[in-house]
Amino acid sequence: MDTSPSETSAGLPTVDPAEVRLWPGTAPGAKGEGPEDIPTVTPFLVRSDSGPRPAMVICPGGGYGMLAPHEGADYARFLNRHGFSAFVLRYRLGSAGYRHPCMWRDACRAIRMVRARAAEWGVDSARVAVMGSSAGGHLAAHVATVNDGGDPSAADPVERFSSRPDLAILCYPVIAMAEPFGHTGSRKNLLGDDPDEELAAEVSPDRRVSPETPPTFLWHTVEDPVVPVRNALAFADALARAEIPFELHLYERGRHGLGLDVPAPFEAPHPWAAAMLRWLSERGWETIAD
Repeated sequence: MDTSPSETSAGLPTVDPAEVRLWPGTAPGAKGEGPEDIPTVTPFLVRSDSGPRPAMVICPGGGYGMLAPHEGADYARFLNRHGFSAFVLRYRLGSAGYRHPCMWRDACRAIRMVRARAAEWGVDSARVAVMGSSAGGHLAAHVATVNDGGDPSAADPVERFSSRPDLAILCYPVIAMAEPFGHTGSRKNLLGDDPDEELAAEVSPDRRVSPETPPTFLWHTVEDPVVPVRNALAFADALARAEIPFELHLYERGRHGLGLDVPAPFEAPHPWAAAMLRWLSERGWETIAD
């Protein structure tokens, strides 16, 4: 991995990113050896004299058909500026012929890997969150609701670590895979042309919330024409019924896929970003101001 130093606007040293394969050999269920068959994480690391940093595994959106850069590396660089190490996940896609559970398996593996390499990467293994937007929000919510504590007897040392995130950040997430307000494109890419309705319900994270689901921050725009706001509302309702701590922000205006909505580098991002940083700080995940 390239360890050329750079620096965040907050003065913290960072490490230039380079992709890391999630599995040393062929990934489970891989259809080939092309880039589309090799799931990876790209670490955006922050080094700090104050000790290990909290980490965010980032799942970009794109309807399970592509990966949106502004919901991956842009988030990572923003988080670096505020003292978080970030790991952008390149998960396998429906457009390359992959279906559930490949994407979920990739996200679980990414969380395990961050914990397995925490000492090397300067990460606090007890503060590993997951973040996702749109279909990436579905993936983040899925791994937040369906995960495990790891297998202590696994031959692969990475598999010995937990895949449960400690917190979840969901940005205009796809939640429902079943009618009436599921996102058709994400559903098709995740489950195929004519999925079984029982399976569609099974991979709808609002139906999988349990007492083990981590505290969650989520936001959406009310006028989103692509992923209806009812998705975020359904997940928030499920969290409330399970008595899981959460914070929900709704904004009347805004297109789908806003991301940080930063018109130029280092200008003020959309207000959700400041709200997220405050929420993280209130939960004891210290942040660093610009």
